Amino acid sequence: MKNDITSSQEKSKEKEIPKGEIFTSTQSVTIDGKNINLNTETGTFQLRDENDKPIALLGFTHYKKTESNENRPIVFAFNGGPLSASFWLHFGVLGPKRVEVNDPNYTKPAPYKIVNNEYSILDQADLVMIDPIGVGFSKPIGEAKWEDFWGVDQDIRSIGLFIEQFIIRAEKFNAPKYLLGESYGTFRNAGLVKYLQDKGIAMNGVIMVSAVFEFHNLLFGPGNDIPYLVHLPSFAATAWYHNKVKDKGESLEVFLQEVRKFTENEYSIALLKGDQLTATEKDTIAQKLADYSGLTKNYWLMADLRVTDNEYFQELLRTQGLSLGRLDSRFTGINEDLLSQTALTDPLFDAISPPYIAAYKDYLYNDLKVRKDLTYTTTTFSRKNFKWDWNHKGNILMNAQVAVSTLPDMTSAMKRNPNLKILILNGYYDLATVFYGVEYAINHMGLDPKLKENIIMKYYEAGHMMYTHKPSMQKFKKDVDEFIEETCH
Repeated sequence: MKNDITSSQEKSKEKEIPKGEIFTSTQSVTIDGKNINLNTETGTFQLRDENDKPIALLGFTHYKKTESNENRPIVFAFNGGPLSASFWLHFGVLGPKRVEVNDPNYTKPAPYKIVNNEYSILDQADLVMIDPIGVGFSKPIGEAKWEDFWGVDQDIRSIGLFIEQFIIRAEKFNAPKYLLGESYGTFRNAGLVKYLQDKGIAMNGVIMVSAVFEFHNLLFGPGNDIPYLVHLPSFAATAWYHNKVKDKGESLEVFLQEVRKFTENEYSIALLKGDQLTATEKDTIAQKLADYSGLTKNYWLMADLRVTDNEYFQELLRTQGLSLGRLDSRFTGINEDLLSQTALTDPLFDAISPPYIAAYKDYLYNDLKVRKDLTYTTTTFSRKNFKWDWNHKGNILMNAQVAVSTLPDMTSAMKRNPNLKILILNGYYDLATVFYGVEYAINHMGLDPKLKENIIMKYYEAGHMMYTHKPSMQKFKKDVDEFIEETCH
């Protein structure tokens, strides 16, 4: 009798675990004059652990070309954060619709203009937009807790489990497969591609939008001069854009090549010397830094030749009463405190967040037919007690965290799968994930020249979300199309 009661209680408990809910619709997109019809699923998928125990509802949107075959390429895409929902990429460049913004200025309040996205990748591949646990509609279920998903390794595992289970569900094991991530999503990608490969799921390619593989090289901490070095070319690009350099040269690319040489051959040596640098040497370096960055020589001397990103946002246009965008330094905003050493806000984020969020949610609840009593969470920073675990098993030495990097994972994945191709899209005016930081990382992977050719670098005269800039959006489409076409056969 007791066993019957226990069994009944266990079955009742199992019934309480939600299965997920999917809303279906049909969408269409016109690309290059051709109309593409899409079967669309939006909602949550019941995620299981390695023992098939339910652990989460994971939110996604799946676009599948009507009457496509099972071997059509499929792209799994997500944003960064951590953690941000995928609506930025979804409604900025990848999906069938996009919102128009007034790049590089502030977009007026609603009504916002939602248009057909002729730059979508849906003519090339099916698409799955993923919202990690904590954003979108994704949340833990059963005995799982938020912290089981909020960390470098925890996040890689949960997204990896989802992709594997989704591939089974969609019958896509023999289709060309791609990962596409933006910002922290590229950091995730570098670990995820190895995680999936170790499970027998090899990617045809990985697309990195505004990449970062080594977070410690972007953080201005004591004793670490690398962040100052990798940020300088982006400072210079910004000064070039705002006409704060004396000699702009033939082009931005030519100018930046000169800055790279200075950074490697002079600036790096000066920082390495520390207080062994003579006063004359320091003055010479400060003057060159001023010439390239648009800041004064005196400012560089007061900063001991080390200026942080936040200081740069605030200082370059201070006399004009403006501060710079971190995510896109073409954007400027009103400087709220002219005496402050660091910027108080990011003009790019202020300029595009309202149109993106409002327009996407209008599309989500009306076009994609999601129940209106479900709350779509755009970022985990609105979640109570959100805390990210930055530990990564590949970064531990003698019980101490020595780095914040998934670069070794990507290196290993490439060496074990020499057919793997990586496409990296860099914005020159991105001061959040700077392009020279990516170049530095790639140059320290220890790849032989032939294998290194599998990493393809593309550059845009825009920022972190280069697709807000229409010429860059057009180039984004061209670069991604060519990459998929070259790697799916």
